[in-house]
Amino acid sequence: MSLRLHHKILGSGPPLLLLHGLYGAGVNWQGHARTLAARYRVLLPDLRNHGQSPHALQMDYPAMAADLLALLDREGLDQALVTGHSMGGKVAMTLAQHHPERVRALVVADIAPVDYALDDREHTHILDSLQHLPVADLSRREDADIALARAIPEAPVRRFLLMNLERGPEGFRWRIPLDILRQALPTLVGYPETGAPYEGPALFIRGERSDYIRNADRPLIEARFTRARLMTLKDTGHWLHVQAPGPFGQILQGFLDRHADHGPGDPP
Repeated sequence: MSLRLHHKILGSGPPLLLLHGLYGAGVNWQGHARTLAARYRVLLPDLRNHGQSPHALQMDYPAMAADLLALLDREGLDQALVTGHSMGGKVAMTLAQHHPERVRALVVADIAPVDYALDDREHTHILDSLQHLPVADLSRREDADIALARAIPEAPVRRFLLMNLERGPEGFRWRIPLDILRQALPTLVGYPETGAPYEGPALFIRGERSDYIRNADRPLIEARFTRARLMTLKDTGHWLHVQAPGPFGQILQGFLDRHADHGPGDPP
């Protein structure tokens, strides 16, 4: 059963879905969305169990793709350009493979259609660290940052994760369901085996310092996305759209502009 996703819409023009990664929310794309809104109708959904969207025990890619189909249907959209980063990239790929008629073109940021089961220790560590944080005893958000510093020394990572900490009537609480995400982790690091190859335009952008898209993954990408192009963004890691927003944005908009269905009088 699909969920009614919380989302924001910016701008007008050809519809464009921007999908966030694990622990994120639609707001993660807001900087790029403001720029793209000059030419596109940008939809920023919070995926299930993230942001302000509903929680559900089922947490797999076909279910998340179904949520997006329901969103497109509610907005009266037959097709959309779809861009996703990390987990959002896997949702975007699943949508394209299972419902190719709804995806005009696809952009995947630093993730491949493969199983990362051997690399899930990082996420297990993150979820353990968040679950062991005594949120009920916190009086200030800064206390959470201090308490997490030993387990997660990277300040940018802590700031990103702590965006999910909110103050309720009875004190601080996690906005994301940590138990559900922990249970779903083996599924989230994988990728669905079913689905026909997507034959529409597809661009995969990887960070030069990231190993999420390896050269060995290229044959599988091209088998599942027959018109796929692969580009490497220099001097960037997994968070390439945040670490190099200018170059990433230029690549993204150039690809979207080539494949969008602009109406009469709109830019080509």
